[in-house]
Amino acid sequence: MNTDPRWITTPLTADLVRGALDLERTAHGLLPHRLPAWARAQCADPQLALAEAQPSGVRLVFRPRATAVELDTLPTKRLYTGAPPRPDGVYDLLVDGRPAGQGSVRGGNVLTVDMATGATEHRPGPVGTLRFTGLPDRAKDVEIWLPHNETTELVALRTDAPVQPAAASGRRVWLHHGSSISHGSDAASPSTTWPARAAALAGVELINLGLGGSALLDPFTARALRDTPADLISVKIGINLVNTDLMRLRAFGPAVHGFLDTVREGHPTTPLLVVSPIHCALHEDTPGPTVPDLTALAAGRLRFRAAGDPAERASGKLTLAVVREELARIVRQRAAEDPYLGYLDGRALYGEADAAELPLPDGLHPDAATHLRIGERFADLAFAAPGPFADGVPAAHSGKDLADKS
Repeated sequence: MNTDPRWITTPLTADLVRGALDLERTAHGLLPHRLPAWARAQCADPQLALAEAQPSGVRLVFRPRATAVELDTLPTKRLYTGAPPRPDGVYDLLVDGRPAGQGSVRGGNVLTVDMATGATEHRPGPVGTLRFTGLPDRAKDVEIWLPHNETTELVALRTDAPVQPAAASGRRVWLHHGSSISHGSDAASPSTTWPARAAALAGVELINLGLGGSALLDPFTARALRDTPADLISVKIGINLVNTDLMRLRAFGPAVHGFLDTVREGHPTTPLLVVSPIHCALHEDTPGPTVPDLTALAAGRLRFRAAGDPAERASGKLTLAVVREELARIVRQRAAEDPYLGYLDGRALYGEADAAELPLPDGLHPDAATHLRIGERFADLAFAAPGPFADGVPAAHSGKDLADKS
């Protein structure tokens, strides 16, 4: 921790943070959350608690003349028993919207997870410091994107010149909800997750409610979306419902309707895009649950397998194929009265041909190159004309699959 009196410490306040729905004051500083406190109180699932506190899409934004910036943080790093150590979380520095550096913070807490039993152990650790130097000596907009996959308590911000909050960008706000893929699992860095890449290409402000393992049509998540100001909204539904084997087809349809009904209570005419799962061979026709592949784990590799039986589809178990068919049907039905509701088949973002070229390394999550591809395709399909998120007055798109160019 730098105590040099020539450095200026700026209090960490809400006007410096974008992309979070809540900031919790802790013994160390500020902990960004991507669900509000009232929503967190309605679910005791440790997976959700872990995911929503990992600051995917959350960034510090300020306007200094400083040529050097230091940020003290307390990260919580994950370690999976039997698997190779995970790399430290990456912080991305952007200056006037352009990449200008990366860094990581050593130390911090460690959360050890036994994939075979589900047991966890938390070991406390020290605060660390992120440092960027050599910034241009002029007034500029600085963004520090926090690690998308590493819980990060913000402790102190120091610069060698005074800091002002950045002015509002005036850009449209895109609110997105999805699974670990939207969260950014296996992306190279926080500004290169597929939603962050799409947002950068489209010139919009991202609020990313991608929640690893937790896109489960929870009513509190729908209410959080309902209550968050946004110009554009997308919800990516399906893979976690299959992963967890959470519900059957009978419950799925009404749950989707209820989720969308709640979002529409707060955003009656906001362009709203329903996105089905990307291609995942594990679960195209085989139900969940998804479980770790213990044979691969014993060899030091993290992979997953589908533990369901394809014959169980007859009893209403969900597969990705079933989910896509039902989502498309629901959107077509609702679009008769909701002209600002659209549908995108996730296989247009990553399909079977992509899987042959860029296979999912663990059978479930895209790698860094695939995140960029998905982000670029989403930007083209959703944000470029005639997509539902194209700038200007939105045109009715009446439930048609955006990937259908006919």
